[in-house]
Amino acid sequence: MTYSVIGRCRRTGRLGLGIATYSLAVGGRCEGVAANIGVCKTQAFPNRTNDPLGIKLLAQGYGPARVREIFAGNDTEHGFRQIAIMDRDGRIAAHTGPGCRGWAGHKEAADCVAFGNGLLGPQVLDGIVAGFLERPDDALEYRLLRAIEGGRDAGGQGPADAHRTERSAAIKVVDRRDFPDVDIRVDVHEAAVDELRCVLEEFKAYEEFYRGRDTDPSKAIPQDVFAKQLEAERVKEKA
Repeated sequence: MTYSVIGRCRRTGRLGLGIATYSLAVGGRCEGVAANIGVCKTQAFPNRTNDPLGIKLLAQGYGPARVREIFAGNDTEHGFRQIAIMDRDGRIAAHTGPGCRGWAGHKEAADCVAFGNGLLGPQVLDGIVAGFLERPDDALEYRLLRAIEGGRDAGGQGPADAHRTERSAAIKVVDRRDFPDVDIRVDVHEAAVDELRCVLEEFKAYEEFYRGRDTDPSKAIPQDVFAKQLEAERVKEKA
């Protein structure tokens, strides 16, 4: 029982993935997001080798449709996988095998793919896509978060009489460097999507502080000083 979105910001070229599931610690299973290359995510009954292989093939110049064909040819259990692939140019390929349980499917839209299994129905994918497209000028991490929230609000996981809450969720976004711009996750929480928004908002508050320590360390202020300044700003905003 999982729903996800992979997406691209056409303006900046940033790439990312958002995911929510009943399973635990899903953020540790998002290996297939690479700057300047693309995104590959396998779920349902995932073959963990698919995502690193997909990134390697995209880096070698294979298109997403060809990567999907290679997966199908190399995996005797391909029918139990759910896969979405996007390259840095926004080309897309997706697969939902007949062995995926519950309601399962995928939906392609401008610069994104929504996909999930064990869902209430296709309206969950509609909610994901609508959330992603709602504010196209926002930073990609917020578009991915809004997509996940749209899937949750459309019914999320399981049939209506056996709903499963989201216990873990994650967002990962890459830009131009070898490490992610954003890599946040909630591993165990009874309202993981709500908690993920809290984590993202706190991370964004510290984003410039951490970036400054990387690019201009001689001028970086101590973290406790920054935290006090941030708290003072928050108090002022509430006043």
